Amino acid sequence: MSRPPLERMIQIHSAIGAGKHPNASRLARDLEVSTKTIQRDIEFMRDRMGLPIEYDEQRYGYFYTEPVDAFPSLQITEGELVALVVAEKALQQYRGTPFEKRLLTAFKKLEKSLPDTVSLNLAEWTQTISFRTTAEPNVDLAIIDVLAQAAAAGRTLRLRYRKPGGSVEERVVEPYHLGNVNGDWYLFANDHLRKAIRTFVPSRIQSAEATGETFQRPSKFDLEKHLKDSFGVHSRSGDHAVRIRFDRTVADYIREKRWHPSQELVDTADGGVELNLRLGSLLEIERWILGWGGTATVLQPPELVEAIRASATAILSRY
Repeated sequence: MSRPPLERMIQIHSAIGAGKHPNASRLARDLEVSTKTIQRDIEFMRDRMGLPIEYDEQRYGYFYTEPVDAFPSLQITEGELVALVVAEKALQQYRGTPFEKRLLTAFKKLEKSLPDTVSLNLAEWTQTISFRTTAEPNVDLAIIDVLAQAAAAGRTLRLRYRKPGGSVEERVVEPYHLGNVNGDWYLFANDHLRKAIRTFVPSRIQSAEATGETFQRPSKFDLEKHLKDSFGVHSRSGDHAVRIRFDRTVADYIREKRWHPSQELVDTADGGVELNLRLGSLLEIERWILGWGGTATVLQPPELVEAIRASATAILSRY
C-alpha cells in the first residue's frame, strides 16, 4: 500500500536533503509507487511548496539548490486557529448524524498538520465557547445518509412520505440538495408527481430506495435563489410587502438580528421598531409573529392581518 501524499513527499524531501541525488525511478521503487507519481510529487513540492528542487544531469538525480532547514508545514495564525475551534463547536449540531465521523476525521487531519509551536491554550477556548439548541429534530440517520448520497451521486429515489396530518404517499424524486435550515433538515427535490421542485422533511420520510435511474441536476438550480423570498423553506407563491410593528419591550431583539435579506428597520417615536419585509410566502412569517404574542402588531398585508386575528381568536377560544 502506498503512503499518503504528504508522508511520501516528506520522504522525498529527506532523500534529497541528505544529498543522495535520488532520481524518480529509485524513489518510486523505495516508496512503492509509479515514477509518474514521484514526478507529480516533485512538481508539487517545487511549484506549490516553493522548495528549490532541480535535476542534476551529471549525477542523474534531484538536489536542492540552496539549504532547506525543514519541510514546509501548515502555517496558521492564532486567529485562524480560534476560528477552527469555533467551527468545530458549531459542528456539534451534527453529532449523531452520518456526517459526524467524516467531520471528526477531517478535524483530526487538520490537527496533525498544525505546527507544534502554536501558542494557544485550546483547552481554555473549548471551555469558553459553545453552541446550544433547545429543540433537536428527530431524524432517522440512515435516511439522512441515503438522501445525502443520492443527491451527491445523482440517483433518483422512491420515497414513502407522510404529509403533515395526512396519510403516507409514494413519491419519486430527484434529490437536488439536502440542507440544514435554522437547525432543521430539508430535502429539496424535483417531484415527478408535481413536476416541480418540492421541499421534503426527512423526519417524515418512512423509507427511501433507489429506483435504479439517474439524473443530472440542472445547472440553473441554486438553493439561495430558490429560497430568496422565503422566511424559511417555503418557496415563492406570491409577492407580499410585510410590515410589522414591535413595541419597545422587544425592539432591541428585533434590531439585533438580520431576519431576512429584504428587511428594513424603521424606529418609531415610542421606542419601538417597524420591520419591513418582501416575502414570497406568508406561512412561516405568520407562525413567527404569533411567537411574539402581544408585542407584535401586523400592519400589512391585509391577508396576514386577518390570518393573525383568526389564529389569536382560535387560541382565546380554548381558554
